[in-house]
Amino acid sequence: MNSPEEFQLLLQQATEHLRYFRELGITHFGEQSCSIPTIQRSEAKPIISELKLESIAQVPVIIAPNQPIPDMPAKKTTPVLFGEENASLIPELQFKDDSLEKIRADMGDCQRCKLAATRTNIVFGEGNPKAELMVVGEAPGADEDASGRPFIGRAGQLLTKMMEAIHYKREEIYIANIIKCRPPGNRNPERDEVEMCSPFLYRQIAVIKPRLIVTLGNPSTQGLLNTKQGITTLRGHFHDYPRIEGIKIMPTFHPAYLLRSPDKKKETWEDLKMVRDFLK
Repeated sequence: MNSPEEFQLLLQQATEHLRYFRELGITHFGEQSCSIPTIQRSEAKPIISELKLESIAQVPVIIAPNQPIPDMPAKKTTPVLFGEENASLIPELQFKDDSLEKIRADMGDCQRCKLAATRTNIVFGEGNPKAELMVVGEAPGADEDASGRPFIGRAGQLLTKMMEAIHYKREEIYIANIIKCRPPGNRNPERDEVEMCSPFLYRQIAVIKPRLIVTLGNPSTQGLLNTKQGITTLRGHFHDYPRIEGIKIMPTFHPAYLLRSPDKKKETWEDLKMVRDFLK
């Protein structure tokens, strides 16, 4: 019988080998059964030190009674947001029979982030569920929070005029935001709020399947393109929506920004003409 010290050394070295293979991504060595070899006291250390990759499956790991099992690296998983694992993966693969009604039902009286404590209404989005053009802003404002509808304040009125200028009525497009609750004081959405709320938007996009998404301002543009580049750099160019092949994104300035900086309307009009020509 091996001494407790030799047995502990044997266990420790075997565990280190297994940890090494786990870090390489090798977590399964087959199901071949084998008999436990008899190890003499003088052989214990040399045998374990000469283990090779091809022979590790043949050497059983013996856990002594009352000995704690060493921690292994935790498996990384996607946060569960909708009662299913990996809910933030590509929506068209995760939710094959999804609908806008199901998405809204899944949101319920959403309490997933801190904005639930200060909002009045969830602003889900509205418009044509089969729209070829979708507009995504950053967050509801005071008017939207009060009514539960997106873009109905001064910025919303300007957005309506912008869409009419390229021959689209409001009811022909679909309008939503990167987050669906108003941040206090109309501040920009924070990262944790976007991460928690944006999967609902991804599902909306997957259901609607627009040909083109116009993103308004930095939060929506950076969120959908998964980038840290700013709107000034990204606007004026078509980009591929990374989650679904075949959908394009055109970033431009937010109408609220245009109300404060009317000199940017000319650049925005150039963006909108590209949108018009693309959809024709």
